[in-house]
Amino acid sequence: MLAFPTVMRASMPEPDATTLATWASELGLPAAVVADIARVLAPLADWIATQQRTLGRALLLGISGAQGTGKSTLLWLLSRFLPQRHGLAVAGLSLDDLYLTAAERAIEASRVHPLLATRGVPGTHDLTLGHRLLDALLNPQAGRVELPRFDKALDDRAVRERWPVVTRPLDVVILEGWCLGARAQDSAELNSPQNELERVRDPDGRWRRHVNAQLAGPYAAFFERLDRLVMLRAPNMDCVRRWRLRQERALGRELLQKGGAGTPMDPAGVERFMQHFERLTRVTLAELPARADAIIDIDPQHRLGSLQLRQAHAGRDHQGAVAR
Repeated sequence: MLAFPTVMRASMPEPDATTLATWASELGLPAAVVADIARVLAPLADWIATQQRTLGRALLLGISGAQGTGKSTLLWLLSRFLPQRHGLAVAGLSLDDLYLTAAERAIEASRVHPLLATRGVPGTHDLTLGHRLLDALLNPQAGRVELPRFDKALDDRAVRERWPVVTRPLDVVILEGWCLGARAQDSAELNSPQNELERVRDPDGRWRRHVNAQLAGPYAAFFERLDRLVMLRAPNMDCVRRWRLRQERALGRELLQKGGAGTPMDPAGVERFMQHFERLTRVTLAELPARADAIIDIDPQHRLGSLQLRQAHAGRDHQGAVAR
């Protein structure tokens, strides 16, 4: 699991090819992607810095993308690139870090629907904690702020002693999450099950309607806080499934390094798990590009493709394309 420590303003030189190659190696990325990183990261970082200066305060940047698209990797890179290229203080957080604890999800599973025991969908996050955390991170007078962490190997929130701490005012706060910016569907669109999971375990649609209501209410209010939104756009759902399986294999290697605690899912288990996310992933792939402030296309080989930067805030018509 990648760590996202706060990166303070630094007098280090701007990242060069050697630095980028070192970062790629730390991330376990092949050398061939270094040129892709340089091509996309520099104009994206410049755009983010411009947005922050325009706002004149801390910028809350969202990174949205289906599972396995590389949100954590992009956050890791930006948390290092922005300080070195623009002298900005950056902190990173994943929406996953706001998951309800296992005990809290068990309560929701008993109270609302058994499928809510599985982390992931809207309704399985602690948005009260999320709002409180963003309030503190965006407040230049807040002082010491603890960033929660979720341990996927344990399927529970990490102990507080493992939470990193922010101790100074920030210029950019980056929040990444698979459903950031997603919108609720019309109620009629929920009538037909999307897959076997919905057909068998949610035959009356109670679970998916609860998830949809969460999106329409508390999640819409939470996502509204984002100043700008970057989307990592996958080609299709088949690629998302393949990339998520790759993530699970990486988790298996991590578990071995920790001494074998926990058990990664097999391919069939990953497929079942992905069905919890399929409906919202398909909807988001179809409609979020029209609203995102920046789009990074990911090709079927999991390489960075074109970068499109909107010249005005999301919802405006004028959009430019760079770094193809």
